[in-house]
Amino acid sequence: MKKLFLVLAVASLGFVACNNEAETETITPEDSARVADSIANALKMEQDKMMADTTGKMMSDTLKK
Repeated sequence: MKKLFLVLAVASLGFVACNNEAETETITPEDSARVADSIANALKMEQDKMMADTTGKMMSDTLKK
């Protein structure tokens, strides 16, 4: 029983010593702006693609008539 307590005590000290506290990354305004620009560009590309698909479909429908 004493050995069990000793093992648990040593293990708990080991966990406390290695608490896996990761270094916190600071997010700068430049990083936030870069992410926002990337998202905006991706949305713009998607809208352009949808518009081209819709325009092409409308043109083919018009030509069929």
